Amino acid sequence: MTNGKPVSIIMIEDDEGHARLIEKNIRRAGVSNEIIPFANGTDALTYLFGADGSGTVSTGRQLLILLDLNLPDMGGVDILERVKANTHTKRSPVVVLTTTDDSREIQRCYDLGANVYITKPVDYDGFANAIRQLGLFFSVIQVPETP
Repeated sequence: MTNGKPVSIIMIEDDEGHARLIEKNIRRAGVSNEIIPFANGTDALTYLFGADGSGTVSTGRQLLILLDLNLPDMGGVDILERVKANTHTKRSPVVVLTTTDDSREIQRCYDLGANVYITKPVDYDGFANAIRQLGLFFSVIQVPETP
């Protein structure tokens, strides 16, 4: 059981077109959660780990991270590594979204703790399936509370 806090979706994607498409697919899958977009790794890391870099700001946050590997300022693999190495963020599921289908890179992401690896362009069914596979599909959707 979750602590009742809705899951926020952190989308780290520098390509505006891809970001819009991903958001559209998430909405089409019936997920109404807040999506917090970041166009570069620096801003995303500041959000996830705070100004002091400790990660305590993410304590108690319910996060699902959608991570593009090709960012203008740093590699997504580095971000993945930092998220999974930090006590406060390591349990947050990470979905890697990238244009690379290099099997070594895919394996490296899984070794570092990525939950799902999706190659762009993301087709709607594949994306919805990936979210479902995470076992998060129902915990991510905010079910209206019965009065």
